[in-house]
Amino acid sequence: MINKILIANRGEIACRIIRTCKRLGVATVAVYSDADAGALHVSSADEAIRIGEAPVADSYLRADTIIEAALASGAQAIHPGYGFLSENPDFVEKVNAAGLRFIGPSAKAIRAMGLKDAAKKLMHEAGVPVVPGYHGDNQEPDFLAAEADKIGYPVLIKARAGGGGKGMRKVDNAADFKTALEGAQREAQASFADSSCLIEKYINTPRHIEIQVFGDDHGNVMHLFERDCSLQRRHQKVIEEAPAPGMTEAMRNAMGAAAVKACQAINYSGAGTIEFIVDSSDGLKPDAFWFMEMNTRLQVEHPVTEAITGQDLVEWQLLVAAGQPLPLTQQQLTINGWAFEARVYAEDVESGFLPATGTMAHLVFPQSARIDTGIRQGDTITPYYDPMISKLIVHAATREQALSGLRHSLLNTQAAGSVTNIRFLAALCEHNDFAAGIVDTGLIERDLTALTATPDSPPYIQAIAAIGALGLSAPMAATSGFTLWQPLARTIKLSIVNADATEPMAVTVETLRPNSFVVSLENTRLTVERSGNQYTIDGKVISAGLFVNQQQVNVFSNGTYTFEFPDPLSADETDGAGGDQIVAPMPGLIKVVSVKPGDQVVQGDVLLVLEAMKMEHTLTAPRDGVIAEVPGVVEAQVESGTVLVSLEMLAE
Repeated sequence: MINKILIANRGEIACRIIRTCKRLGVATVAVYSDADAGALHVSSADEAIRIGEAPVADSYLRADTIIEAALASGAQAIHPGYGFLSENPDFVEKVNAAGLRFIGPSAKAIRAMGLKDAAKKLMHEAGVPVVPGYHGDNQEPDFLAAEADKIGYPVLIKARAGGGGKGMRKVDNAADFKTALEGAQREAQASFADSSCLIEKYINTPRHIEIQVFGDDHGNVMHLFERDCSLQRRHQKVIEEAPAPGMTEAMRNAMGAAAVKACQAINYSGAGTIEFIVDSSDGLKPDAFWFMEMNTRLQVEHPVTEAITGQDLVEWQLLVAAGQPLPLTQQQLTINGWAFEARVYAEDVESGFLPATGTMAHLVFPQSARIDTGIRQGDTITPYYDPMISKLIVHAATREQALSGLRHSLLNTQAAGSVTNIRFLAALCEHNDFAAGIVDTGLIERDLTALTATPDSPPYIQAIAAIGALGLSAPMAATSGFTLWQPLARTIKLSIVNADATEPMAVTVETLRPNSFVVSLENTRLTVERSGNQYTIDGKVISAGLFVNQQQVNVFSNGTYTFEFPDPLSADETDGAGGDQIVAPMPGLIKVVSVKPGDQVVQGDVLLVLEAMKMEHTLTAPRDGVIAEVPGVVEAQVESGTVLVSLEMLAE
């Protein structure tokens, strides 16, 4: 048995691995960058070793430094988690050469599946169904455009290395192909140091269903059923579930057999996932699924498989790495109930899911879900790494119960200090088609406007927000009715964050006695009695949490409502830009500048491309005009709010 491991990763997956190791009595060594010196995974491990500066190239991708740390610590093995070096065959070989065990598959197996084009050729030869497309080496734009014409639009451009939606573009017509190809190649090069792409037929009603597989060094291979990962935005998974809705035994057996066959073709050992694209236009049919790729590692969404099987997949990884056989046979595995996982991210949904940064000044998770996280209250989301805050996993007897539990857990997650996608995730749980199990990868895109709409805040929520913003919920205010130098009635202006309405609402709060108020809003007058987190408003009892941070107040009551209010010590600010400046919406690296001073542009024209967290974001002209200045230059690292392009009006 392995007694001590080094975890070559960070964040929630490092914490997840540590949790199983503690239960099994396996000692753990964490590694950390300068940005992660105070991170949860560092304090959770038995010991921790610094491996470099914040950028991943200077820390978590330093294979030699990580191996040196493992040897110095006395670890016997290295667990790569997911991402970073987890699917790097050169790293595996270096680990083995150093006399250490790699908790994962062989370098040969990783290489076989590491490039999508080669993997699909191998799978085709093994008798596994593969999506029609071009998977060859010729990367000339004209040649690839001709191949796309042969396949027929729409097509999907995919980086042949890596995953996570990076280097992926859907193209609907020939006119857009070369621009999309250039963007995919840039993103692929930045993410995987390999710009090569393949072209595939785009399935019009696709579902993303994957099979969890496991092999050992004794020739045993099995699957642990399927996961449905069809709820995606920008080709990245949002909510996953197991089992897949609408799955039949015939379909499950066919997909499971194909996944096992894929593993046997490469003598696979360890945890892996075979990802399939499924045509769901006529239900789930055993002859309508195709191999997409294999992830030769543990997946982000593995907890839903753990929930329905009752197995700990990290424990299985440790057993297999120690040379032991798989602990169960295929026949001993059964599906128990239903499970969902929602990925909570620091991202601005209303601004196109842009990754966000910030300090999680307030973070409270509900007890009703399994929480996999590497973030605590007070931690900072930096621009250096994936902005995941946590995963919420819910398990119940039926799909309906599990989905209801997921929605409840999301609505009772309290997060402030950075924008998050929690409200968006909760809206997905309420989506009629998703609730009915009618899913495909285009669902979010089709209903994006409704799913990202900011809900109206009821008057009682506005009343509670005003009490919090005025400081009347603070301990001193709660125990004293004394208001020296202040009027008993005070008015504050509140604006709902991300709401369409631009006019702030005026709310007047009159203090009657400690914890007793009359709140006046437009056409509404409410009597409020407060006792801790309980508010009696015109006779109705409301439970609500409050958190005030700078000029924002958050009300947590069956969801999160965020309001902005002015700083009474600051003069009114005016927007001098008037739409004439295009600024960086987040920290990032300028990859493409498409305009120069004097160029005439119309609304929607591409101005530049900004790369943040290895994803490209296109910034466009907000109106017609003439380019006045272009302070932004290619390969410049810029902070959020930096002016990148200035516009002036067209001459009349």
